[in-house]
Amino acid sequence: MLTAGIDVGSSTSKAVILQDNKILSYSIIPTSAESADSAQRAFDKALDKTQFISPDDIHWIIATGYGRVVVTFAKETVTELSCHVKGANWLFPSVRTVLDMGGQDCKAIKCDGQGRLLNFTMNDKCAAGTGRFFELIAKVMDLPLSDIGELSLETDDEVRMSSTCAVFGKSEVASLMRQGRNKSDILGGVHTAVSDRIVTLLRRVGITPDLAITGGIARNIGIVKRVEKRVGCRALIPEEPQIIGALGAALFARDRASRN
Repeated sequence: MLTAGIDVGSSTSKAVILQDNKILSYSIIPTSAESADSAQRAFDKALDKTQFISPDDIHWIIATGYGRVVVTFAKETVTELSCHVKGANWLFPSVRTVLDMGGQDCKAIKCDGQGRLLNFTMNDKCAAGTGRFFELIAKVMDLPLSDIGELSLETDDEVRMSSTCAVFGKSEVASLMRQGRNKSDILGGVHTAVSDRIVTLLRRVGITPDLAITGGIARNIGIVKRVEKRVGCRALIPEEPQIIGALGAALFARDRASRN
């Protein structure tokens, strides 16, 4: 049986095609101003990768993410919170806490052994701790986004940031750059400040091992290492952390299709 999950996020749109209990194909593309178009293109790209599946072959499609309501070809929608814990728990059955760090928010989520949502909290009022914030910092520092996590670990004299607000944090980094401060020291301070906020979120829901980190920032080793150190456990990182919401949606679709 073939099912699909579509996750239309603020920064990227993802599609996962599931064949029974196996990921058959997936895609990740930037989300454009037209979310509906992004959803369709992500789905089409995932289909193209299979080289033999057509849309008519898909038994059930579920959409999730900020743009889920505009995915007209989906049969239904499920919240991204439920989809992330469903996907993370399917990959790592021991997971009970999920940290999802996306483009515009950061979520700490608690789940049970069946991947069902129990509790959550999120930071959605400030961009600090999100992908967009780190994109701004990388741009101010004229560095590739992929490099800043590693560089943040090379500090010998970490700068203490006075602000964790995204707007003021950006200004503070620019000021430190003009003062000639070492880039690694600045990045160390930025990553520590953001990690502190993330750990606060995790503690609100309660940190129960095992912990999985999903979303684009799961690729930021500077954040991952600092969070691991603060919570005292090693985080489980999916091979492709950005598709976990879409994977969860595809798993929900599989469950729905099996009952219909």
